[in-house]
Amino acid sequence: MKINGKEKDFATIIKKKYGKGIAKCTTKELYDTLLETVKELAKEKESNEGKKKLYYISAEFLIGKLLSNNLINLGIYEEVKETLKENGKDLADLEEYEAEPSLGNGGLGRLAACFIDSIATLGLNGDGVGLNYHYGLFKQVFEKNLQKETPNPWITEDSWLNKTEKTYEVNFGGFKVKSKLYDIDVVGYNNRTTKLHLFDIDTVDESIVGETIDFDKEQIEKNLTLFLYPDDSDDKGRLLRVYQQYFMVSNAAALIIDEAVEKGSNLHDLADYATIQINDTHPSMVIPELVRQLQEKGLLMDEAIEIVSKVCAYTNHTILAEALEKWPIAFLDKAVPQLMPIIRELDNRIKGKVKDESTYIIKDGLVHMAHMDIHYGYSVNGVAYLHTEILKNTELNNFYKLYPEKFNNKTNGITFRRWLMECNPELSALITELIGDGWKKDANELEKLGNFVNDDDVLNKVLDVKHQKKVELKNYLKATQNIDINEDSVFDIQVKRLHEYKRQQMNALYVINKYFEIKEGKLPKRPITVFFGAKAAPAYVIAKDIIHLILCLQQIIEKDPKVNKYLKVVMVENYNVTLAEKLIPACDISEQISLASKEASGTSNMKFMLNGAITLGTMDGANVEIAELVGDDNIYTFGESSETVIKRYEDASYVSKDYYDEDEDLQKAVDFIVSKELLKVGCKENLERLYNELLNKDWFMTFPDFKDFVETRDKVYEDFEDRKAWAKKMLINISKAGFFSSDRTIAQYNDEIWKLK
Repeated sequence: MKINGKEKDFATIIKKKYGKGIAKCTTKELYDTLLETVKELAKEKESNEGKKKLYYISAEFLIGKLLSNNLINLGIYEEVKETLKENGKDLADLEEYEAEPSLGNGGLGRLAACFIDSIATLGLNGDGVGLNYHYGLFKQVFEKNLQKETPNPWITEDSWLNKTEKTYEVNFGGFKVKSKLYDIDVVGYNNRTTKLHLFDIDTVDESIVGETIDFDKEQIEKNLTLFLYPDDSDDKGRLLRVYQQYFMVSNAAALIIDEAVEKGSNLHDLADYATIQINDTHPSMVIPELVRQLQEKGLLMDEAIEIVSKVCAYTNHTILAEALEKWPIAFLDKAVPQLMPIIRELDNRIKGKVKDESTYIIKDGLVHMAHMDIHYGYSVNGVAYLHTEILKNTELNNFYKLYPEKFNNKTNGITFRRWLMECNPELSALITELIGDGWKKDANELEKLGNFVNDDDVLNKVLDVKHQKKVELKNYLKATQNIDINEDSVFDIQVKRLHEYKRQQMNALYVINKYFEIKEGKLPKRPITVFFGAKAAPAYVIAKDIIHLILCLQQIIEKDPKVNKYLKVVMVENYNVTLAEKLIPACDISEQISLASKEASGTSNMKFMLNGAITLGTMDGANVEIAELVGDDNIYTFGESSETVIKRYEDASYVSKDYYDEDEDLQKAVDFIVSKELLKVGCKENLERLYNELLNKDWFMTFPDFKDFVETRDKVYEDFEDRKAWAKKMLINISKAGFFSSDRTIAQYNDEIWKLK
């Protein structure tokens, strides 16, 4: 490796630092030295080339552990791994030692992390901007078959954070705080280093949090950056979210103006120097805040608004009303009174020229953040073809009619280097052996694997790699969570944020149905292991009830000698990127069973596909594009169409009880939720509430798809037994996964939206 132009090897660096060889160093000494070395190498690749710069503002960046990813992107992974091995050390021990930054939750944050990686890999001039959460979302612990939320500290002296000298003053209603900027280097693959800018305040007091995640939500100077998405079940929590969001965008706007001026902007030409991507509605206040700060610099309101409208672009990630934020005027008046006159002016300008009241920014005492983004951004994009079409034709049709030219699609992608090279080196090595290593830079080259679908030797090697990853997962879960699994069973996995529309409850009902079949003597040809991994938002009661049901099923099945040889349920604790990197390479069947029309895209489906898992899913989100790429023989789809679902919502024709009454198997499975067996190990309140929710409401239409789901899933298990045919499906999926590279997504963002040079 070259540092400051001089060739150095890791052994020499260690010797100079500690006066001893690698073999005698502790894991901490080795990790600290690698951290320092990588930071030096990353710094050498920093650049700020290009007149125009992108600022990708997001409330979360689920970046995962960085050591191995950075070593891969710097091109020294194999060198370091081999050097450690020669000295009796294992890079895996250093990976395990590293704390995972707790800066995100689910798909939104993971996508943002992938995008920052690809921005650096493509050599684009762009940085991420977010907040430096001390405890992140929360650490999930299971007690008495219930989710318990505990703090998740990750910031240590040996973290990837780099403290800078950059500070800003942020004014709130009645008080002000001084920000501090921390940076994390994001190393692109064989390219530049970009920055993840994370703002914090020195007055944050971690001691106000005890064993749970409860704290005084009114002490803003002490709690502002403690948690991602503070519990919003009360007004204090919701107001704290407003403070957080304004703190993020006020700092971002100040940073953007500073950097543009440093590059030569007179601010009248700010759109030539900066473009902002608003990732979901959390950063929406950057629009009025940037207007405000430009006015402070001497620009008139009209020009400031015009400039901001040329700088800001908006990504919509959902059609769920709960995620399209609407803040009470009273909250904004209290937290950020300086913004409300500007927001009212923005709203009045729309009301002066648009008759459709449904598009107004201020309605019924609420400020609609997405409406502000659409009116005052120059681009609005969805994140999968189906999602974007739904936005245009139904959910945001009123806006589409106003601004058809703004709407566009950018199907999500993943950093395939992390999700293949890092977490599945065995499969990566096999791919390179077959097609060379050009795929590491250009994922489209994976298409060449299609030449081997009839090569028995290659198919056997693909199956061997999968089995090896299943053994590794077995050993990892035994060591870390004391869970025993059978590596020869089918690994059927659903890992994603716990939400009713993702329908973990339908997966659980299938498990109950299979439990009854086994009890009655109808045995599967091969044992089945059903994995779940997810956190439920602390205030999301039904989601937590679903976790409770799954954990109760896990306990009952484990203790039933008639069933446990054939069926096992595993709910992994505290699902995060680290666990994803173990689960995804080991997966046989990827559960993507959201209600059609509700999943904007999904990215776990792409990661599973890349690692040779076969998708079992509804025609929803990016599943639609996966199906088009791999063909009907290499994906299993079921369930009602998005058109049927949308119509059902429109005419309010769905009655869950009708399906329950007509399907004996469904009835039996649903009733089991409140059976004596379950109530014996579970909590009556939680189980009855979930039972009543399904029976009397089932808002995300689990029941209509249940029968089709059971039949399709049983067919998947049957087909799994033809190992050669299954291996072909695996290889075809891997070969078609290149389209879902975030490099492709980011190139499209740049070509069609940002236009960076």
